[in-house]
Amino acid sequence: MQLRDYIFRRLLVLPILIIGVSIVVFTLTRVGGSPIGIYLSHEMTPSEVAEIQARFGLDQPVWVQYLQWAKGILQGDFGYSGVAAAPVSDIFPLKLAATMELAAAAGCVALFLGITLGTFAGARRNRLPDHITRIVAVSGASLPQFWFGILLLIVFWAQLGIAPIGRSDATIFASIDHPTGLYTIDAILAASPKAFWDAVWHLILPALTLGYGATAIIARMMRSALVEELQQDYVDAARAKGLAEKIVLKRHARRNALVPTVTVIGLTFGFLLQGTITIEIIYRWPGLGRWMADSVLRGDQGTLMTYVLFTSVLFLLVNLIVDVVYANLDRRVTLGK
Repeated sequence: MQLRDYIFRRLLVLPILIIGVSIVVFTLTRVGGSPIGIYLSHEMTPSEVAEIQARFGLDQPVWVQYLQWAKGILQGDFGYSGVAAAPVSDIFPLKLAATMELAAAAGCVALFLGITLGTFAGARRNRLPDHITRIVAVSGASLPQFWFGILLLIVFWAQLGIAPIGRSDATIFASIDHPTGLYTIDAILAASPKAFWDAVWHLILPALTLGYGATAIIARMMRSALVEELQQDYVDAARAKGLAEKIVLKRHARRNALVPTVTVIGLTFGFLLQGTITIEIIYRWPGLGRWMADSVLRGDQGTLMTYVLFTSVLFLLVNLIVDVVYANLDRRVTLGK
């Protein structure tokens, strides 16, 4: 099957999967209780409660409520956020931009360090660099993110005072326009080096904290895959032809070692999104994770449903991208018939 046809078929199935996910999300939130609680107070009378139920359609059967919710989503209405005291559609893009910027920065850290360390260790199997990389990988996979984040915060913010918390300096942030919501990109568009370095400086600690665990996973997989590839016959044949070891490593072994690693990288994206909740709370990052934590504590179901639905759709798209990249890296892979 041609790659174009495969992508087209997957995109046709995508709406069915999204509908299924939306039903599951809606059902689970309703099982957890009525969303009306966030709008109530102890002073309200039964008639006022009934009025709120009617206003949000909560006096209708559950299946009618689902259809109304789904219709609203198709029209861009994701409900009302009691935590933010504003429509979800107004707040969600702003929080999403902050979280995606953090996740992208952490992903770049994880990809660069993971592939580099994994390649470095795999090419020097059972030697000192390999042992050091193993220690780094094991510690990254073992250390709780919240503990590691607090440790960096104590050292570089509380003790040394050289690293900031939050997303930006308020004055610098307000000095430029924000058409995309991504602080680094907006700083580049505004041609403001001061704003760009402010964005990068605030990203360093949370991105390192979030990316460290993912780095460990990618490095371990890359190292194991590369060790296996270096033992294959085609590597011996390349060496027998007189190719330099660097060329054999970069053009032959590492490319094939990336094939299983790509799958891990795709799954790591979910790892990064899940980790943002803890990191955003620790570093006071104004993103989705911190917003969702507040929403959980206050029972803001409209916000939670939007977040879960969005991340589910995002995972479906990431899996599609991973499959396509996997097929391009390994020509032996046969796309779905």
